Amino acid sequence: MQTQILGLLTPLVGLLFAATFVLFWKMGNLRRHVLGFAIGYIFFSAGYLVTHFLPPDAFYLFHTTQLLYSLAVIAMVASICERVGQSINIPLLFGIYAVSALVLTLAVSLTGDVAPRLIIVNTGYGAMYIVCLATLLMAPRRGLADLAIIIVVAIGAADFLVRPNLTLMYQSIIPEEAYRDSFYYSVIGLVLGVKTVLGAMVLIGATIEEWTTSFRESSEADPLTGLQNRAAFETDMRTLIPKAQGEGRPLSLVVADIDHFKQVNDIWGHQAGDKAISSFGRLISEMVRSCDSAGRVGGEEFCIAVYNCPNEPAERLAERIRQSFAQLAHEGLSNDIRLTASFGVASANDGETYEQLFARADEALYKAKSNGRNRVENAERTSLADHSSAAPNSPGPDPQPELPRTAQMD
Repeated sequence: MQTQILGLLTPLVGLLFAATFVLFWKMGNLRRHVLGFAIGYIFFSAGYLVTHFLPPDAFYLFHTTQLLYSLAVIAMVASICERVGQSINIPLLFGIYAVSALVLTLAVSLTGDVAPRLIIVNTGYGAMYIVCLATLLMAPRRGLADLAIIIVVAIGAADFLVRPNLTLMYQSIIPEEAYRDSFYYSVIGLVLGVKTVLGAMVLIGATIEEWTTSFRESSEADPLTGLQNRAAFETDMRTLIPKAQGEGRPLSLVVADIDHFKQVNDIWGHQAGDKAISSFGRLISEMVRSCDSAGRVGGEEFCIAVYNCPNEPAERLAERIRQSFAQLAHEGLSNDIRLTASFGVASANDGETYEQLFARADEALYKAKSNGRNRVENAERTSLADHSSAAPNSPGPDPQPELPRTAQMD
């Protein structure tokens, strides 16, 4: 009776961890791999319960436990790989299971000795972990949590491939009816308990880190565009500018503002205006690089920090965004209406603060507004005096239909 009760400890711990991951997934609105961790622990607990309570000499015992443990391993390793953006070869994993299940069937039919069955099924699990380890090593992420998971997976692979052979050196033959009283069964109960807790602690730590990151990013994101909000963007800039100056890399700032936006809200309503802002933010996020930062810093005003980018390429980026936005159709506006935006560009000077850089880019934006809108002005190439007599550097009149007279600025 005491043995039966102790046998419930490991699967109950597994189910507790499964419930923990379900709670994380639900409350933190995390990605599906967290739910995959829970599914893996559920299959593991089911497999352990079957091993512990089915008759030890039942011909279907090892087939059932192998299926449940294999599903647990597949769910776990697939979720671990998905966490770092890597796709594991699922057909290969099921192929490993199918081959080991076929060999297991042959072993069960030939001998009542449990030892060959243990080596067969554990080799299959170990092979799945090797596939997972190889997939993880190809992933670009190498944070502390990622390294800890790689170590746990490597330990799991070594355990499955080495432990059965070492243990069976002590007890080479295990009759079916004596399986639960064997030295191997005592060892595997201890090992599975330790692996369950160790693996769960590492995955829980990684999940908490992911939840924290997700919460921070959601608090830093502008809900309408998905770009950074003003506070997050300014914080980022105060890190990027010293970093660029320390590395001797250029950094440019693009400031953009949607033209005649007040009239958009007045004529078509704030909902249409919000959709236009959302479209502009989505366009910006599609056209900048992953090393750049983009944020919505005002109602219809946006900023882009273009890292390791000299002045002229940053100006060309602004021009591409300007042209693309001028061609967009917007939901909620008349079919013949196309909105435009004005842009100011400036590049950071040595020792310049974010406030100084922003002021120069914003002044260039003001010049673009003053000189007809729907254009790009560069703070590094023009001055207010020069611009009064210089030709515009962007097409003057908007080739798209203008807003109706009632929507024009006074």
